[in-house]
Amino acid sequence: MQFKCNETIPERQAHVAIKVGGQCARSDGSGCFIESNTATTPGDMTERGCTYAGCRGVVGGPVKDVIQMTHGPIGCAFFSWGYRPHLADDDFHMKYTFVSDMDESNVVFGGEKKLLDCIIEANNEFPDAKGVFVYNTCTTALIGDDGGEVAKLAQEAIGKPVIFFECEGFRGVSQSEGHHIGNETIFKELVGSADLVEDHPYTINIVGDYNIKHDEKTFEPLFEAMGCKIITRFTGNVSVDELKVMHKAKLNVVHCQRSATYIADMQQTKYGTPYVNVTLWGLKEMSDALRTVGSFFGLEAEAERVIETELAKIKPQIEAFKPRLQGKRVFVYQGGPRAWHWIELLRELGMEVVAAATTFGHQDDYEKILDRASDGTLMIDNPNAPEIIEILQTLKPDLFISGNKERYLSHKLGVPFVNGHTYDTGPYAGFSGMVNFARDIDKAINSTIWKLVRAQARPVPVSVSVSSTEEEDF
Repeated sequence: MQFKCNETIPERQAHVAIKVGGQCARSDGSGCFIESNTATTPGDMTERGCTYAGCRGVVGGPVKDVIQMTHGPIGCAFFSWGYRPHLADDDFHMKYTFVSDMDESNVVFGGEKKLLDCIIEANNEFPDAKGVFVYNTCTTALIGDDGGEVAKLAQEAIGKPVIFFECEGFRGVSQSEGHHIGNETIFKELVGSADLVEDHPYTINIVGDYNIKHDEKTFEPLFEAMGCKIITRFTGNVSVDELKVMHKAKLNVVHCQRSATYIADMQQTKYGTPYVNVTLWGLKEMSDALRTVGSFFGLEAEAERVIETELAKIKPQIEAFKPRLQGKRVFVYQGGPRAWHWIELLRELGMEVVAAATTFGHQDDYEKILDRASDGTLMIDNPNAPEIIEILQTLKPDLFISGNKERYLSHKLGVPFVNGHTYDTGPYAGFSGMVNFARDIDKAINSTIWKLVRAQARPVPVSVSVSSTEEEDF
């Protein structure tokens, strides 16, 4: 697919491919695989986030019992505050935001003393917090503030862990670098610093789930019902003390394989802990995840019992949605792995993905999209708004699944939309979550509002000539 909007930036065509004959055919004719995880092309109105966003917003932010301190301007802190509903038993991390509030004078004279004072003041105000996470930003990195040294001084002053993340926004090519930094920093500073009091034969960590709209409540009871004990969640609904004993689990169960495989690899290297890659969305994938973990521990019979019990409850509800969704075509645009995680899930509902895109996916993400998608599926890396509009107008999908910032663009074009980033309602994971997902999709696609949106709001005056294309766009 050659995008008209990219005529002035032909470099973008290297980021577009179509699956043909089971292979990837890049749209620029080179035949090579889709280009990804590279610097944004100048002139491209990218939708990517920065390294700080990936570290603060995704990996570190869900930790529920620490003071989440941004060292930088107020805008950076406000951007990261509460925009992802990574819920927890204690909503302290969602209720407050902390920032050193760097202004012009601090940029000129330095902000290290101000940061130290902010950490001590925040700890005095919230003495029950178990520690402080400090996130660096572009501004403080550029002026040379030594946040790591300040963190050491602050830790001595308050007697709690103060962890400094070198996640200034300009590092890397997208928020993906922030995931990496968050993983490495937490592993280095916290993991292995405490021991479990109680042992259990079947201990696991859930790695790469951030408890969006309480996702964990849909699948954690399933692992527990088959006999597993969950030590640590990385990092949805997790505490600092749980992160410290993460190394004691006998198996890491990795859900988001873009943002969290790093810590699973590091734990395997240092502690010998094996890990398995799973998908915790959809009936088939959730069943496969339980079977994989069951096979590792010799709990196959227990896994099958749980699967049989849950499917008996869920399948009739899913079957009720299928006639209303059968044959519908979907464009999925997510940050990373959900673009390929959800291909099988949507197929279970009788739907077909006709286009798949990610904001910060790497080559292995696109390889998984290629493996799961049907022939003819369009793949595009880091699409911008003009490209998204062109896809929606050209392919005319019945549903667009993306993040909230694309919702209004989709609605203006009359395309039903579901928020796959932070969910419309949720949770969407596990067996019961798929029912919620199917319900939200059905509500979006089959809403009667689209008949009104696509119709003319008022008669067109006879004296005004409107082309068929303009009518369709309206």
